[in-house]
Amino acid sequence: MAYNLKQTLNKEERLSPGHRMCAGCGATIAVRNVLRGLHDGDEAVITCATSCLEVSSFMYPYTAWKDSFIHDAFENAGATCSGVEAAYRALRKKGKVKNTHKFIAFGGDGGTYDIGFQSLSGAMERNHDMVYVCYDNEAYMNTGIQRSSATPLYADTTTTPVGTDSEGKNQNRKDLAQVIAAHNIPYVAQTTFVKNFKDIHVKSEKAIYTPGAAFLNVLAPCPRGWRYEMSDILEICQLAVDTCFWPLFEVIDGEWILNYEPKKKLPIEDFLRPQGRFKHLFKPGKEHLIADIQAEVDRRWDELLKRAK
Repeated sequence: MAYNLKQTLNKEERLSPGHRMCAGCGATIAVRNVLRGLHDGDEAVITCATSCLEVSSFMYPYTAWKDSFIHDAFENAGATCSGVEAAYRALRKKGKVKNTHKFIAFGGDGGTYDIGFQSLSGAMERNHDMVYVCYDNEAYMNTGIQRSSATPLYADTTTTPVGTDSEGKNQNRKDLAQVIAAHNIPYVAQTTFVKNFKDIHVKSEKAIYTPGAAFLNVLAPCPRGWRYEMSDILEICQLAVDTCFWPLFEVIDGEWILNYEPKKKLPIEDFLRPQGRFKHLFKPGKEHLIADIQAEVDRRWDELLKRAK
């Protein structure tokens, strides 16, 4: 089906306004646009790991979700979603369920890269017909902005504070999309909020309607943890892509496809500068730290270019 921006944006919202997420939060932008990948008339079962998203959108007996919603613990969103999908297949085979349902799990990077990785890996390896969506805000934002394995090198967090003896987190972030692609599932994609949102819309529909397991990694900036002006979120996402910090790509049945290559690759400091978590890198004498980040971005970008078409 050809992509139609106006038609996609005019779909009924499946996440209601009035939830308690922060203004300028990337998580709800991710959810709203992923759910636009659902076809009209199809129903969804949403599972959601404990996170900012869960605690702010579902406060019993109130929910912001129009679709069926299951709150999981941090560690088991993948297992819950795969279990519900298996039950659905069994009931459908017996003729007890006739409607078309799709199964989508949401988790932050803490509940995906770290605490929930075991159940995610199991669900992907078993190739359940489900989509796991990581809204990656690069730290444990809900519990106080602690570092996760998605946190970038030299980021200032509450557990990697910048000070006399620390320059922030001293490890590079995990490349989770590459890890999940190694599970040889039908569909993996990395995306964020750029231009007219076509990239996330198209990839979400592909993920939802590709038979078998699918994984979406969505860069979803957090104004509290990243310390940027709330209105700058789309500009920051575009800078993440144009500096190649967050490349846009797909892995379809093992084939790597690059979706966007900047005409002019921007230096990484353009992405770092608007964020308070990196302000210490712009003090005199810290140029080598930015060079370290640039070297890692360049290495990963070159590696992706070798893989992708």
